[in-house]
Amino acid sequence: MKIECIAGFAPITKAPSASASLYQDALGLPLRQQDDYRFMDRFPGANHFGVWPLAMAAQSCFGQAEWPAHIPEPTATIEFELADTEAVEAAVRELKEKGQAFIHDARQEPWGQTVARFMSPEGVLIGLSYAQWLHESKA
Repeated sequence: MKIECIAGFAPITKAPSASASLYQDALGLPLRQQDDYRFMDRFPGANHFGVWPLAMAAQSCFGQAEWPAHIPEPTATIEFELADTEAVEAAVRELKEKGQAFIHDARQEPWGQTVARFMSPEGVLIGLSYAQWLHESKA
């Protein structure tokens, strides 16, 4: 597996308005809004930064608005960008062979990103990702 960059980082919050107030209003980050999700792409030093409501993370991972009680709630997510969809699928196989359990295998999100997710020991939701738009300037 060859990780190319951090594809994105977002604290996961139960209080999206309070978190958005901190990052957008207090810190002055130029976040755009899509539903309750606040974000910016091509953030200097990172490709993406966002404030992700827990309900949206649950929907993305489990197809429901509630985070399952048997899985600790994450407080952040970090996504590691790989070269392509096949690299994501290969990384999932590699980590499963090493005993890593996944919340979900590689799949394409409605916004076009291919991602597989698992929880780290410290409760960070980790994504192995391929977002085509992050590679377009390399061509």
